[in-house]
Amino acid sequence: MISSFRWPAAVAALACAATFSTLAHAVTADPAPAEAEGDRLTVTVSYGTGPASGGTHHLRCHPAGGDHPHPQAACDRLDSLTTWGRDLFAPVPPDAVCTLQYGGPATARVTGRWAGRPVDAVFSRRTGCEIARWNSFVPLLPGGPEAPA
Repeated sequence: MISSFRWPAAVAALACAATFSTLAHAVTADPAPAEAEGDRLTVTVSYGTGPASGGTHHLRCHPAGGDHPHPQAACDRLDSLTTWGRDLFAPVPPDAVCTLQYGGPATARVTGRWAGRPVDAVFSRRTGCEIARWNSFVPLLPGGPEAPA
C-alpha cells in the first residue's frame, strides 16, 4: 500500500547506507597512487661534458632519504618553495626579460613526482633568469664550490 510507505524515512535510510558504504570503502581502500609513491625526484646534473659529468641522485621526501647528498635540506627547500596551485618547476616564461649573463654550461634535469604532480623540468645557467631559477633550487641542485658560479 503506497499511502503507508514513508518516503522521508526510506530516503534517510538509503542515504545512511550509502554514506556508511562510502566511508567503509575509504577506510579500507588502498591509498591513491600519488600518495603511495610520495614525493620522489631524480636529479641528473651535467657540467657540459656529458650526462655523467655531474651525476644522478635520487631524492625521497616525507620522510627524507635517497642518495642525494643533502636529502633533508633539499626536501625542506622544496617544501618552502611549494605553493598550491602553482607549478613549482615551471620554466622561465619565454617573454621574461633576462640579463645577458652566462653562468656556465651546467644543465640539470629533474623528473619524478612532487606534491602529487609529475615533474619533468630542465634547468640551465645560460641567462640571468635561468641562473636565478637554478639558485632558487639549491640544495636540490648543486650550488656550492662544486657547481659553476
